[in-house]
Order: sequence, then C-alpha cells, then structure tokens
Amino acid sequence: MPLQQQQQQQQQQQQQQKQQQQKQQQQKQQQQKQQQQKQQEQRQERQQQKQQQAKQQQKEQQQQQGQQQQEEQQGLR
Repeated sequence: MPLQQQQQQQQQQQQQQKQQQQKQQQQKQQQQKQQQQKQQEQRQERQQQKQQQAKQQQKEQQQQQGQQQQEEQQGLR
C-alpha cells in the first residue's frame, strides 16, 4: 500500500474520532441541560407547594378571625 493512501486513511480515522468526540460532548451538554431543567422544575414545584401552603394558612387565619368576630358580635348582643 503506498504511503499516501495510508496517511489519508489515518487522517480520515482521526477525523472520525474527532467527530465522535464532538458528538459525545454534545450529548453530555444536552444531558446537563436536561438535568438543569429537571432541577428548575423541581424548584418551581416546591415553590408552588410553599405558596399553596401559605394560601391555606391565610385561609385558616381568615376563618378563625371570622369566627372570633361572630362570637364577639353574639357576645355583645
């Protein structure tokens, strides 16, 4: 096999390896992005849950205040 052909083949192989490495890096980056998205979604869910809990607490407080007012009015009468 002439030298030139061998060299060309080696170059092609090297290029293919480079391409594969690039693909692997891209896949890694995508995986990282997906993980980040998942983390953000989880954070959002947690925040929403906290907000809902806070809303429920407010409702309970309002109900308690309402009962107190009714009791006071009844007591006054």
